[in-house]
Amino acid sequence: RPGHGLAQDNGLPVVPVQHHYAHALACMAEHQLAPPLLAVAWDGIGLGDNGELWGGEFLRIETDGYRRVASLLPLRLPGGEQAVKQPRRVALAALHAIYGANLLEHLPDGLRAAFSEAELTVLLSMLDKGLNAPLCSSAGRLFDAVSALLGLCLHNGFEGQAAMLLEAAALEVQPQTEALPAWPVLNEHGLLLLDWRPWLQSLLADHAAGVAVAQSAHRFHWHLAEAVTAMAVRQNLAGVVLCGGCFQNRLLLELCVARLQAAGMQVFWPQRLPPNDGGLALGQLLGISRTLPKPHGTS
Repeated sequence: RPGHGLAQDNGLPVVPVQHHYAHALACMAEHQLAPPLLAVAWDGIGLGDNGELWGGEFLRIETDGYRRVASLLPLRLPGGEQAVKQPRRVALAALHAIYGANLLEHLPDGLRAAFSEAELTVLLSMLDKGLNAPLCSSAGRLFDAVSALLGLCLHNGFEGQAAMLLEAAALEVQPQTEALPAWPVLNEHGLLLLDWRPWLQSLLADHAAGVAVAQSAHRFHWHLAEAVTAMAVRQNLAGVVLCGGCFQNRLLLELCVARLQAAGMQVFWPQRLPPNDGGLALGQLLGISRTLPKPHGTS
């Protein structure tokens, strides 16, 4: 990290502040919130404190820091950075997470046509062996996968394009009102994982049966809002912060706010600061301040 090296080279102290924690702290600073509360920090990618790639996180913010209590089930990114630029690769990874080595039997024709046979062979080998295919729990990458599977965006011409096209498609239909089945929750050594795989199988079946792309896109947003609400209820905290670049998606934000408020929670989101990395600096400053000794006589 260039900034980290520059500080060290000049003998300055370095205080690391985890990326998604900084997102949460920035929103808390804007609204002058005090812990405890639940932060839903969803973005494209940020390095987690365990060295893995995060981006679909539920953080319990306490006075002494944070605890990662839940996340989206991670998937692999074949080619790492290349997968961020190519939603088609993330879609392939999502199918691999469901079907494993049998994914070719379930590969939609439109997605298969986006790869040469040589590409498929290499990418499947990477996914099977976990080579140059890091795990990532990002909500942003899940948007990429769904966008590609619905035929909306196979290559990102700019950051967030696949997610923007998915949101635009979702806005073409009437708001979702029907009850939807909850995503299963897995427990991995105390970390709760929202398992999106059964829903994605359902989406593929609907798509193959001719369900409109717009309908599936809206249902995806609705499912995410339901999953956020279910996890917030499970954590039993009155205050919820929605932060990170994914909440630039107005439909996702409005659905989450409505569902959380209906469940009796107070909901906060960035309004004067950017929800994406543009607001990180304030959160990082607050994170640093929380590590400093308090002046004598303060509580």
